[in-house]
Amino acid sequence: MISTLLVANRGEIACRVFRTCAELGIRTVAVHSDADEDALHTRVADLAVRLPGVTPAETYLRGDLIVKAAVAAGADAVHPGYGFLAENAGFARAVLDAGLVWIGPPPEAVEAMASKIRAKELLGVPPLREVTEADLPVLVKAAAGGGGRGMRIVRRPADLDAALEAARAEALSAFGDGEVFAEPYLGGEAGGRHVEVQVLADTHGTVWTLGTRDCSLQRRHQKVVEEAPAAGLPADTERELRELAVRAARAVDYTGAGTVEFLVADGRAHFLEMNTRLQVEHPVTEAVFGVDLVALQIRVAEGHALDAEPPAARGHAVEARLYAEDPARDWAPQTGTLHRLSVPGVRLDTGYGDGDTVGVHYDPLLAKAVAHAPTRAEALRKLAGALERAAVHGPVTNRDLLVRSLRHEEFATGRMDTGFYDRHLAELTAPAPDPYAPLAAALADAHGRSRFGGWRNLPSQPQVKRYLMAGAEHEVRYRHTRTGPVPDAVGVRVVHVDAHRVVLEAGGVRRGYGIARYGERVYAGPTALTALPRFPEPVALHAPGSLLAPMPGTVVRVAEGVAVGDAVRAGQPLLWLEAMKMEHRIEAPVTGTLTALHATPGQQVEPGTLLAVVQAP
Repeated sequence: MISTLLVANRGEIACRVFRTCAELGIRTVAVHSDADEDALHTRVADLAVRLPGVTPAETYLRGDLIVKAAVAAGADAVHPGYGFLAENAGFARAVLDAGLVWIGPPPEAVEAMASKIRAKELLGVPPLREVTEADLPVLVKAAAGGGGRGMRIVRRPADLDAALEAARAEALSAFGDGEVFAEPYLGGEAGGRHVEVQVLADTHGTVWTLGTRDCSLQRRHQKVVEEAPAAGLPADTERELRELAVRAARAVDYTGAGTVEFLVADGRAHFLEMNTRLQVEHPVTEAVFGVDLVALQIRVAEGHALDAEPPAARGHAVEARLYAEDPARDWAPQTGTLHRLSVPGVRLDTGYGDGDTVGVHYDPLLAKAVAHAPTRAEALRKLAGALERAAVHGPVTNRDLLVRSLRHEEFATGRMDTGFYDRHLAELTAPAPDPYAPLAAALADAHGRSRFGGWRNLPSQPQVKRYLMAGAEHEVRYRHTRTGPVPDAVGVRVVHVDAHRVVLEAGGVRRGYGIARYGERVYAGPTALTALPRFPEPVALHAPGSLLAPMPGTVVRVAEGVAVGDAVRAGQPLLWLEAMKMEHRIEAPVTGTLTALHATPGQQVEPGTLLAVVQAP
């Protein structure tokens, strides 16, 4: 039996595996980069081993160092989590060669299925060998890994080479493998649904299929909301998916947990890939079937047999991924201190604790919130309500998008497809600020203050406080009175005010706001505001056409042959930034002349760093 287990991963999935290990009495070992020295997964593990460096290539993609760490810590098993080396057959072999138990499928199965190219060939649906104009649109994908990394849609022949180059670079950085391929793009306007089947197989010939999951709500090929089971699938389609999933597993003598993914379009199931690992969205299957997939992975690795049939499904579960990203800045990943994260009433899987720093080196996923209920409608309502009331104090997130998506009529009625966000993203991200939140923040800030050393029976002058909320400036006026600050506005009454809670009444309706402050950032209920100074500080001016870093990150490359003095056209790629495992292309804002190029490969930049200047004629 396994006594000590190392997780070859970080963040949320490492914490998730450690939680099950603690319940089973298994000692745990974390590995960490220098950037993760005090990360939550290192704090909850029994032991931790340093991997020198900060980038994935230096640390979590170094299988040799991870195997050495396992041996040094006395581990007898390794769990790969997902991402990084989870689908790397060479790493699986290295673990086994070191005499350790591999919590996953045999290396031969990983090899056959982890490469999406070989998996498609095995199941008789090979990818495109050459791409012609008649094949467009196509989807360029990384042969290894997942999570939307190394994926690009190509609609024009002129964009193919750039898409291939960008996909290779991103895949190499994320998975240590730059192999990519192309396949027909059936998503978006084609109206397909992304549906997958969870499989679990033991070494005694039993293969379970644990229902279906729908992962159609995706932005930039990254899953945002997932649910189990997939709603509204015809019985014959679901049966076909499960049969194909079993066929895929048996074709490679699969053992352990895996997921077979399909695009269901025009009433047909199109095989996409088999992920030879635990999926990010596995909690929805756990909730519906009442199982712990990590515990079952460990039992299978120890040689135990599964029951002849899986447990019966019960109810419906939905998961939403909370990302540190700013919709108002083209979804740029966000960094900073996560002061507080609380989503009461639902399962929360996270790799962060209150006060932890969200850094630039890794994925911007903060947490996964999961709700389970007897029906789909109840599960959606439960999760939307929990997220709406959540305390998410720190970097800007996609929380509002999640709440609105869960409540959108098209999604609520099960009529969504992979083009959902192509059609609805603008309306789902339109600012909808709470008009009373700035007033609540200002009154709490003014609580206990007085403009005078003692009270005088004279009317006070209105005080002014300005806040930035949802990208717009809001001004609040209030007055100090004998009983405390009151709004200088008609129709709003203060029911209660102190430094931590404000209750306002308007139109006969009371609204309560919990108040939290972190420097200039203030939270009034779920609304984030930034207190603006009374006298704005001078800001640095940049020449027209200046390209500033939109986020903290690393310059990974500059466009080949581009030099100061060159003529460039609007939209021409000039350089690429990598932040949180994703590549971001920086393009010329206008047609003109490149008059300055400050960025160099490998350079670390902060938001606002001047990268280049393009001067219009």
